[in-house]
Amino acid sequence: MYDQNQLIELVKRLALKTGDFTLASGKKANFYLDCRKLTLDSEGANVVGAGMLDLLESDLPDAVGGMAIGADPITASVITLAHQRGHHLSGFIVRKQPKDHGTGQQVEGPILAGQRAVVLEDVVTTGGSCLAAIERAREFGLIIDRAIAIVDRQAGGAERFAEVGVKLQSLLTLEQLGIKPATV
Repeated sequence: MYDQNQLIELVKRLALKTGDFTLASGKKANFYLDCRKLTLDSEGANVVGAGMLDLLESDLPDAVGGMAIGADPITASVITLAHQRGHHLSGFIVRKQPKDHGTGQQVEGPILAGQRAVVLEDVVTTGGSCLAAIERAREFGLIIDRAIAIVDRQAGGAERFAEVGVKLQSLLTLEQLGIKPATV
């Protein structure tokens, strides 16, 4: 079962680093959230997966997935817990570049065009990588109208998602983590 207080404690203990960092968006920040340290931890994976599945269960899609590598452990957690709760849910991976061998796919998984899917992400700042995953998944033929992140840094990502018809939900915000960003 999802416990937001447990997730906050895990993020602070496993994923939060302070210092001077350059984010994927190019912005400078006084903290960094390395959520791979959270989602590749057994307890963290279970808490994140349960929280995301709780958000999904009221309107369960056909599939969940996102950009490799960040979304891969999240996807695995969510689809595993879905099965344990008696739901069928497929996962997919969006590669940064199409494979140059085999079938040459950029979107992989047991999915079909026309299926409803939700894109998963670890941290959203401006939403760049997640928006790229949404675009690739839509090109594949998936119907995407929702994305879920572990943490929304509240730096314009939700507004950018809305511009492409996608609602962003998150398990946590910076405010809930007690973080006051100093970004440039």
